[in-house]
Amino acid sequence: MSLYLVGLGPGGGADMTRRARETLERCTILAGYTTYIELIRADYPQKELLVTPMRREEERCRRALEAAQTADVAMVCSGDPGVYGMAGLCLELAPEYPPVEIEVVPGVTAATGGAAVLGAPLTHDFAVISLSDLMTPMELILRRVEAAAAVDFVLCLYNPASRARTDHLRRACDEILRHRGPETHCGWVRNAGRAGQEHRLLTLAQLREERVDMLTTVFVGSSQTRVVNGRLVTPRGYLQR
Repeated sequence: MSLYLVGLGPGGGADMTRRARETLERCTILAGYTTYIELIRADYPQKELLVTPMRREEERCRRALEAAQTADVAMVCSGDPGVYGMAGLCLELAPEYPPVEIEVVPGVTAATGGAAVLGAPLTHDFAVISLSDLMTPMELILRRVEAAAAVDFVLCLYNPASRARTDHLRRACDEILRHRGPETHCGWVRNAGRAGQEHRLLTLAQLREERVDMLTTVFVGSSQTRVVNGRLVTPRGYLQR
């Protein structure tokens, strides 16, 4: 039997891959975080569900691995399971469940899903950094932000704020402003691919004062990023050769 780690894409199913859908159809048990299971529950009413709330990640993975010893199980993750998802933890725990085969089914992550809404901000080199300090100390996160800004990466920031973390984006912007001008082109996307999707283009100075939440993905342009016909674009360099 197998455990499949399935990326649902960034939204409510429109960006799910055919391989992901075929895997969900084939598996008899669907496991995942409550919010992600709710995105697909109505499409698979006959499936057995293994659901756990936030911050119960190890329990969720162990229950899925235990079930996969006798049945095919799909562990669903928003976006891509290998980008801040459950793929790493499941693979770490897998040696304790030797009969279980694991397959990772990739998905469209928030970085690429959000970038498509804004235009093409990730056409050149970029860095993806989560501002959540649940697993990583904030001091280390800010050093990574500053280092990425120093070498002129476009930055894609996940988990920019929550009810308990209201100043993390402002602190990240302060680090970026050490190396970028306040007029640097930026953008954010909220609820990418879902009902209520919204986005905004703004400057780095404006972004520093912006109110965002966990459903928002933030993009900070490089020195080369510009706005072209209302779309955020980072040139690859073809026209400059």
